[in-house]
Amino acid sequence: MFSDRLLAAPVNGGFAMDGHWVWCGSAIRGDDGRYHLFASVWSQSLPFWPCWVTNSRIVRASADQPQGPYVFEETVLPARDPSFWDGRMTHNPSIHRASDGTYLLFYTGSTYDAPVPTAEDPGQWGDARAALARANQRVGLATAPSINGPWQRRDEAIIQPRPGKWDGLMSTNPAPCVLPDDSILLVYKSTANQTDLLRLGVSKAEHYNADFKRLSDESILNFDQTNDHVEDPYVWYDGNQFQLIMKDMEGGICGEQYGGIHACSPDGIHWRLADLPMAYSRTVKWDNGSTTRQAHFERPQLLIENGRPTYLFAATSDANSETDYLTITRTWTMVIPLA
Repeated sequence: MFSDRLLAAPVNGGFAMDGHWVWCGSAIRGDDGRYHLFASVWSQSLPFWPCWVTNSRIVRASADQPQGPYVFEETVLPARDPSFWDGRMTHNPSIHRASDGTYLLFYTGSTYDAPVPTAEDPGQWGDARAALARANQRVGLATAPSINGPWQRRDEAIIQPRPGKWDGLMSTNPAPCVLPDDSILLVYKSTANQTDLLRLGVSKAEHYNADFKRLSDESILNFDQTNDHVEDPYVWYDGNQFQLIMKDMEGGICGEQYGGIHACSPDGIHWRLADLPMAYSRTVKWDNGSTTRQAHFERPQLLIENGRPTYLFAATSDANSETDYLTITRTWTMVIPLA
């Protein structure tokens, strides 16, 4: 059972940034022997919700040890001209590396033709800017020869929505898996419209410079209507099969609402739940002996070293509940060692 591998999380580990909301978190070991974490941040002068979708930026932080604490280094993908597909917002970083040494930063970007929210005019969830930014989310890829950059973004997103299909609204939550032959399996999240359930799709490219093509016209990992609602996938290849963890929005699959699901696949298209499908619980044990029930345990991603997952990174908060965004005063990326 994957959840049995989770050890006590260091209370002072992970990544937090003064004056900023922090979300996501994807780490890799650099050529300098240090660990580099890519995360999403936006100013705490803005409300957490919905300004993540309008104001987020991807940053890089570093640490001597994989558990951190990580220290901010630089903004990696700032806002740019709003005529670009990712001109206003970057989010959901997932960092990987090709065999030629190129760093591959998959992410979600968005843009919108409206003023950027500010502390004086932040907007609410019903704000047209947030709705437009959500609908305009697309998965993209930036590459760099060094962990320090320079980062080259593509002028176009790599996964476009398909109007009239299950993934007609957007593409987001990139979960890439770089294979030994440098081909890339990419799982992504989408939905048909603003109110439909969240589902996952799968695509593949023969190389990071090649186009991504869908492997299935339909969504993958489909459940009954109530539970057909998942997000935040992370995929890796263990040498024999693909493995995946993701967030259970309703709790009917893993047994805990907003807990984690574990699934396996021989080809990335046909998936089955693990015999014991719970990947993680929102109940977290800390290295000071305490246990807490986290309102948020989101965007789970793994540090893979020598082909083996060694640490789990996830976004979390001090909110009272998953949907109570008004009580949030702090968010951060937590790190959980794996046995």
